[in-house]
Amino acid sequence: MDLGQLSSIAEAMVADSRGLLAADESTGTIKKRFDGINVESTEDARRDYREMLFRAAGLGEFISGAILYDETIRQSAADGTPLVRLLESQNILPGIKVDAGAKPLAGSDGETVTEGLDGLTDRVAEYVELGAKFAKWRAVIAIGESIPSAAAIHVNAHALARYAMICQEGGLVPIVEPEVLMDGDHTIEDCAEVTEETLNAVYSELFAQGVMLEGTILKPNMVISGKDCPEQAGADDVASLTVAVLKRTVPSAVPGIMFLSGGQSEIQATEHLNAMNANHSPLPWKLSYSYGRALQEGALEAWGGNTANNEAAQARLLERARLNSAACSASYMGEAA
Repeated sequence: MDLGQLSSIAEAMVADSRGLLAADESTGTIKKRFDGINVESTEDARRDYREMLFRAAGLGEFISGAILYDETIRQSAADGTPLVRLLESQNILPGIKVDAGAKPLAGSDGETVTEGLDGLTDRVAEYVELGAKFAKWRAVIAIGESIPSAAAIHVNAHALARYAMICQEGGLVPIVEPEVLMDGDHTIEDCAEVTEETLNAVYSELFAQGVMLEGTILKPNMVISGKDCPEQAGADDVASLTVAVLKRTVPSAVPGIMFLSGGQSEIQATEHLNAMNANHSPLPWKLSYSYGRALQEGALEAWGGNTANNEAAQARLLERARLNSAACSASYMGEAA
C-alpha cells in the first residue's frame, strides 16, 4: 500500500471545510425513502435521483467525497456518463460502502455484528478499478437495559480493524464508522460512556492490526441524548461531551472526524457540528460531516421523482451543504444566514 497516497486522500476528504455526501443507502433503505414521496424504487429512479444530486452545480465547493452503494458506482447517467465521472468532474472523490450490513450476533440479547469480510480483498480491488478512493464500514452499537455487551463491542471493533487493514492494503482509505445508536431513552451521559468504551476498543484493535491511522477517517456518532429520553441535551452540552470523549479516545494521528447524523434533524446536525468547532477549537483533528438524510431530506422532498424538479432539489442540497460547511469553520449563523 502507498501510505503517502492514502494519507493525502484522507487529508483531502477533510480539507477546506468540506464534508461527505452519504449516498450509499441500500436498495431497501432507499425504497423506504422513496415510499415517503410516493415514488417507485426502480433502478432507473434510483439512478435519476443520484444523478440529480451529483450534477448540482458547485457541489464540490462544499462536498469533498460521496459514499456510493454497489449499484451506484456501476451506473451511468442518462446520457451515458459514468456517475463516478460526474463526481470527479466536480472534484468530488468517489467512495464505496463495502459492508454487508449488521446481522444478529449469536449468543447476544438482540445485538448485531457487521458482516462482509469474506471476499473483501477482491471487492476492494474491483472498486479501485471502478474509481473508488475510499470505503466505508458501519458497525452498530445499541444502548439498552443490559447492552451493549463487551462481546458486541469487541467483535465489531475487531471487524472494523480487519476491514480497515484490507482496504489500506488494497489502496482505499477506510472510513471507520462505529455508530452508537440514538434509539432508546438513555441519557447523554449514558451515550458518552458507551461511545468512549466503543472508541477505546476500536483504536485498540486498529493499533493491534497495524492500521496506519494517518490514512483513515473516523465517522462516529455525536454524544447525544437517546431520542426517547425525557431530557434532551442542548447543543453546547452535545458539543462539550462529544469533544471530551473524542479527546480521551482518538489519537491525534487521525486526520479528520466526519460525524454521522444518526437520525438527527438537518438543523440539529448542523448546530451541533458548529458548536463543537466554535467552542472547542483548536483540536488535533478536523471536525466535519458525513451526512445522508441530514443533507438529502429537503432535496428528496423537492425532487419528488420528477426530473422537472431537479433544479429546485439541487438548490436544497446545495444550501444544506453550504450550511454544514459553514459549521466546519464555526461560521454557521443559523438557517437564514
